[in-house]
Amino acid sequence: MPDAGPSRWAHPSVILVATDLSDLDRLAPFALQQAHQSGARIILLHVLGATAGVTSDPAGMPYYDPTGPVEFAIKTIEPFRAVARAEDIACDTVIREGQPAQQIIAAARQFKSQRLLLGTRSRSKVSKLLLGSVAEQVLRSVDLPVMTVGPEAHLEVANDARQRVVLHATTLRETSCPSAALACQIAEAERAKLVLLHVLPPIDEIRRSNLPTGLDSTAVRELGILADEVGASESCCAKVETRIAHGHPAIEILAASVELEANLIVLGATNRSTFHSITHDRTVYRVLAHARCPVLTLREIREEATPLPPEHDMIRL
Repeated sequence: MPDAGPSRWAHPSVILVATDLSDLDRLAPFALQQAHQSGARIILLHVLGATAGVTSDPAGMPYYDPTGPVEFAIKTIEPFRAVARAEDIACDTVIREGQPAQQIIAAARQFKSQRLLLGTRSRSKVSKLLLGSVAEQVLRSVDLPVMTVGPEAHLEVANDARQRVVLHATTLRETSCPSAALACQIAEAERAKLVLLHVLPPIDEIRRSNLPTGLDSTAVRELGILADEVGASESCCAKVETRIAHGHPAIEILAASVELEANLIVLGATNRSTFHSITHDRTVYRVLAHARCPVLTLREIREEATPLPPEHDMIRL
């Protein structure tokens, strides 16, 4: 990964906000806050589904007319664009037709976005959490930081007396380094404390396997090494702390974020196989669905190119 990656992602110049319109109230405050922090341009993207423009004539015959859905989308988005421009933030609206995940990925490439904001739909408390097929496809496909804002996330009230906290949950694999560097640079930019968290199995399981626990565990030493490497970076001067927890990863990550009053969770899922393994038990999706703050995920850079949609599929305002 190029050295410029984490720095460019920590200070994005283009933020793509993919909205289904129902989540715009939730996404817009975070987009505006981040645009103010980095001077970024905001692209508000809405994708019309394949059946959005299908209607019927007086005789009941179906025909395609996207005018209504497009006008509704413009009317819904325009107030937020007006707010952004009133705050001297460059903001444009893009409306496309097609398969949502593909269009979002293509738009991220076309506009050279350095950050993507998504909303999640899940409010379920049961074990099978549905992030939403669109968000899931995007998370597995894009090679840039994706910030998801779940139903329980809220923009913190400004409080100068409380230090901001960035919580980075790491798997302690080699591929954690880029996301750790990104977390550290974001913490530095926001004058926040960075907490590196690694979740081990329950202590009883570790003891049954005759593995060391506590300060003697390999994970503790590796976490300390990662903290030293990240903290020693010339581009990162944030305060770095380490924390080890035992139990279910999603539960411990969420618990730590609440205890620390974290402003952001960064998940160290950059490698394809690593990403698959930690999503297999829905850890990432549980965190995304229930976190009280935004969650930033980062995966590996891939060589494959995503084809851009034809120009007639895009309406730009």
